[in-house]
Amino acid sequence: MFDHLNNPVLIETRAAVQRYIDEELRPLERELGLGSEDAWPRDVLRGVWRRSSELGLYASCLPVELGGRGLNIAEQCALKADLAASGAALAPHVLGDLGGPPRVGNMLKYATPDQVARYFEPVIRGQKSTCFALTEPHSGSDAQSIRTSAVVDGDELVINGTKHYISGAPFADFAIVMCVTDASTTPPSITAVLVDLDLPGVTVSTEYVPMSGQHIDADIHFENVRVPRANIFGGEGRGFKLGMSRINVNRLLHCPSMLGLAMRAYEASVEYAGQRRQFGGPIARFQAIQHMLADMAAALWACESMIAQTAMLADAGADLRMKAAACKLFVSERCFEVADKAVQIHGNLGVTRGHPVEQTWRKLRMFRIFTGTSEIQRNTIAKAILDPASA
Repeated sequence: MFDHLNNPVLIETRAAVQRYIDEELRPLERELGLGSEDAWPRDVLRGVWRRSSELGLYASCLPVELGGRGLNIAEQCALKADLAASGAALAPHVLGDLGGPPRVGNMLKYATPDQVARYFEPVIRGQKSTCFALTEPHSGSDAQSIRTSAVVDGDELVINGTKHYISGAPFADFAIVMCVTDASTTPPSITAVLVDLDLPGVTVSTEYVPMSGQHIDADIHFENVRVPRANIFGGEGRGFKLGMSRINVNRLLHCPSMLGLAMRAYEASVEYAGQRRQFGGPIARFQAIQHMLADMAAALWACESMIAQTAMLADAGADLRMKAAACKLFVSERCFEVADKAVQIHGNLGVTRGHPVEQTWRKLRMFRIFTGTSEIQRNTIAKAILDPASA
């Protein structure tokens, strides 16, 4: 995948990531007997972050001056696809996708020097993890309807509310929390606040597990949590704009992960079709199987091409709102279809709980919800078509 990218730094990084997975992460997974559907101990995850940082991989997405490798969006897509296709349980932690540098990279320009030193530099070094806390039990797609409040009390803010389904929260040290600081305006004024998750009044609840089986999401409850006003991030009343500034690139960067997962399911299907024998020969000789494999290969090529072009536009500074929405919509739905065909080809194995193809099917189904549902993506695309000036 993405073999057209020939930056020597990327080529070396892809090889280094593969070595790290094969020589260190897979042996660690076998030693601990833990997989992608287990709750990994925080100290183990911290060890992975630090080791990845030592190898110069953890902050690959950041500029060289911040300790990264200066990879552009297209090159980051290649790395993310590789990691997803590896099938390693710890793959999401190699680049810190669930709480490391990718979570903060495009936000560093909003941070004060003190915030950079206390919060963001430790994240870049793999010493701390963060999460972005926006959604609430009653507020998903309608981000401006959040109710978590931050009330000024002298030099402090008092925070109350609940954040729901926050990725990376189970092992985060602090959260970037979107709070209503003035409910009298329309829409309400929303401010981002940096909140340490070990403060009195903070509770991280991991009572549910999504259909992927991964223990990577949690609710965060705030009850009279006091933080310094100096922890306001990006300026008072600018939280919604800050949150939306990251969403288009995030939508795009989810796509190579979907592609990597689907590619792994496709390759498993090709192998299985050649090995599984029915009626005196491999099932690969049946036209029905051949047509499914052909559809899968065509869909994967279309997805890779769409991601590559959208990433190229992102690197050129183009407006991504419509393109990122279209990419996320198309890739999430086509990759799920690839996984669904993989289940069909594998037959009873494909519907067996815990089989890699069955796991991939569940993971890819969730991507049609994450970072905006398919319906929200269609709204964005339609707005660009019918009212280009306001899109």
